Amino acid sequence: MRLPRHFAPQTPSASTAARTAPLLPLLSLLLSPLLSPLLVMAPSSDLLAQAYPARPVKIVISSSAGGSPDLQARIFTNRMTEIGGYSWIIENVPGGGGNIAPERVARSPADGYTILMASAGPLYFNASLYKKLSYDIIKDFEPLTQVSFTPNMLALHPSVPLKSVRELIAYAKANPGKLRFGSPGSGSSQHLSGELFKSMAGVDLQHIPYKSSAQMTTELVSGQFEISFQNAPLILPFVKAGKLKALAVTTKTRIPMAPDIPTLDETGGDSGLKGYEVGGGSGLLAPRGTPPEVLRKFETDVRAALNTPSVREQYAANGLIAVGSSAQEFGAYLKSEIARWAPVIRATGAQVD
Repeated sequence: MRLPRHFAPQTPSASTAARTAPLLPLLSLLLSPLLSPLLVMAPSSDLLAQAYPARPVKIVISSSAGGSPDLQARIFTNRMTEIGGYSWIIENVPGGGGNIAPERVARSPADGYTILMASAGPLYFNASLYKKLSYDIIKDFEPLTQVSFTPNMLALHPSVPLKSVRELIAYAKANPGKLRFGSPGSGSSQHLSGELFKSMAGVDLQHIPYKSSAQMTTELVSGQFEISFQNAPLILPFVKAGKLKALAVTTKTRIPMAPDIPTLDETGGDSGLKGYEVGGGSGLLAPRGTPPEVLRKFETDVRAALNTPSVREQYAANGLIAVGSSAQEFGAYLKSEIARWAPVIRATGAQVD
């Protein structure tokens, strides 16, 4: 079959080739000053990774200074400085149920120098809890690693004359809406721990959201409200000092730092709490579009830090479980947790405008 005439290859004539040949060296000479800067401006992926980090990396934390995510960040960043020469800017951006920090990071340059450290609220709960969000935790970010898993603890102010979960449930049923539970903000793991407790136990508790974990803990210890499902590492020192009473932990198994405190799941039976399980934790993400070489470099270094025995020991001493998963594993876990909590949040009726 013959090609249409306009697709037929055209062979230059000998005279045409003779006329253009002397021009080639001249064109090369004229274009070389223009092409050289472009070659310099397009470094290889290896050079890009080797140069990173060339300046301080900012970690934007979705909770206040002194909270559990803040503590976790300061531990692993110190180790990354030791093994990778990193320098840091730690920026705590609490409030808005943990949404302000991811909103800010999603709009940041995708260059690897602004990293989000988010708690369970913006990671797993807020996509279902809030009617409108200005960010999408899946579409707007690149997962780096799950930093930790954090158990929560059900604790009471000592002025409340109750000694067990069963007594708490009985009192709450007899006095609907009288008991108040605090949290560091709507959508936090502490908030959802309380909402799930209300739903499973069939009780009515009043939710009091605060702007930060530190503020909420201070108010609980001073007796401004009665109940909290606070992170175990932050509340246990007050329990040991006799300033709070611990009734249970929210994980399926007892925690090493407080082996004598039962789980809510253990209450079982007619309490309605059989199968209860909630845990907090933190994860690291970068803005979508961050160069793959930079993502791999940061992931490799932060996982190395989190898997260092000294870091894992520091986490354990504070009631935390260091995870250090791969970006792929964290991305899959992120999606599975959002899917797991969506029906729970709908069933509890918890929603924030």
